[in-house]
Amino acid sequence: MSSNDTARPVPGAAGPVIVAVDGSPDAARAVRWAADDAFRRRLPLRLVHVVERGPYDIPRFSAPEWPGTLVVSGRRVLEEAENQARARQPTLEVTTELIEGSRTRSLCEQAADAAQIVLGSRGLGGFASALLGSVSTYVAGHVRCPVVVVRPGGEEHRREVVVGVDDSPQSDPALAYAFEQARARGCPLRAVHAWQLPVHAFAPDVTYDMDEVRRYQDRMVREKLTAWREKLPEVQVIEDVSSAHPVDALVEASADADLVVVGSRGMGTIGSAILGSVSRGVLHHARCPVAVVRA
Repeated sequence: MSSNDTARPVPGAAGPVIVAVDGSPDAARAVRWAADDAFRRRLPLRLVHVVERGPYDIPRFSAPEWPGTLVVSGRRVLEEAENQARARQPTLEVTTELIEGSRTRSLCEQAADAAQIVLGSRGLGGFASALLGSVSTYVAGHVRCPVVVVRPGGEEHRREVVVGVDDSPQSDPALAYAFEQARARGCPLRAVHAWQLPVHAFAPDVTYDMDEVRRYQDRMVREKLTAWREKLPEVQVIEDVSSAHPVDALVEASADADLVVVGSRGMGTIGSAILGSVSRGVLHHARCPVAVVRA
């Protein structure tokens, strides 16, 4: 952890930082990231391991007397993860929890009192095939708290937070979270807004005043940032407005960032299906950890 990181409370944060662990290297990376973030924000850390039995493996005993190697292995995973977290941040409040059930459903239930959920980008066992396919997109589309996916390379300290900005209400919670992260880290915030001219199928020859379009985009970004600049004037803000696809712009910015923050339109029972092409694309291609913040 950088010596410039200090333990300062983040406005609006409540509940523990929860990280899912399964013994994989990516989960260990997520533990270290979550421990640092919880320390910066003066929040407790909760390590969660989910024992997910097969559809025909019906338990005969209730917790904590579950039989079988899955439980023994799960307790070992939690112990190792706790040691990693305490080695990373010795003064951090750390608790562990072993749960039996569906991984996605259990993590969504954990989010009820969480400041955020932290996941690795891959895992062992049931996580191995595609955490970014089923688990993270489902959780990010269904829970109310931010979901952070820690990708390989997430332990490099580049000293910048990136946030995607657009003119929709869904970007407001992402902005709030990004400003709070930049404040806690003591680093600049890069506000990325990428725009593309609409394509009219029935009027392909429509022309635009490009200078006016650029002025509008710049003005929209400034207005979006004004309230938070006034609330947290200590955060240095870099406005990054360009004509590009939002995923391309955010992925490019992620190369020099410690964290990319995107908003999500996920909602209701089909939240993961409508997580959004931008947030889904950034999750898959960013070069640093990604936080998905639902409206």
